Amino acid sequence: MDLHEALYTTRAMRRVKPDPVPMDVQARILDAAIRAPSGGNTQNWRFMMVDDPNIRARLGPLYRDCIDQLWQTVYKDRVESARANPDEPESKATNAMVSSVEHAADNFSDYPLFLFGFANGDRSGGSIFPSIWSAQLAARAEGVGSSLTTVLAYKGDAVPELLGVPVADGWKMAACVPMGYPTGRWGVAKRNPVHEVAYRNQWGNEIGFTADEPLWSPQD
Repeated sequence: MDLHEALYTTRAMRRVKPDPVPMDVQARILDAAIRAPSGGNTQNWRFMMVDDPNIRARLGPLYRDCIDQLWQTVYKDRVESARANPDEPESKATNAMVSSVEHAADNFSDYPLFLFGFANGDRSGGSIFPSIWSAQLAARAEGVGSSLTTVLAYKGDAVPELLGVPVADGWKMAACVPMGYPTGRWGVAKRNPVHEVAYRNQWGNEIGFTADEPLWSPQD
């Protein structure tokens, strides 16, 4: 797969099939993940693939509770505004996001595979998140959809305890990445143009170029 195709089309894919992800595909995903940069080359990361139906069933209610909490806290004002003004473009985007996340919450136990990333002493996430993103890019190359979530941290150590993680040794859950073969099509995610969110040399200075449309497309 072309590198730019992977970069431009690896987005949150929350609607997936129940089909299992083969072991050889999982191996290639994880092997790509551990090639990511690591601060000081410490490689203080651990990864866990979860496909046990019993564990997945127990993760589902935990994630559902976390999402309910998310809507009532961080996203409360945004969600209420979108519901009050559903015809606004920003509201439509928010409502689409909520619908996608709600689908994930309602069907979390049905994801065939979860990738968990754990870090030790990586307070900024500067080592673990590049590796997780590499895993997601590798999954995209294999035709596997993924979506990164951190909200399970709302449950404290409940998930690490379920997974037998030695938290007393300093291991912390950084993220969970549900994976599966998507039911929909890949595409370039809509984003605010880069010249609206990037500066040069000083905050607020224009970046020096404009890009109203993505600089890569499937037709290239």
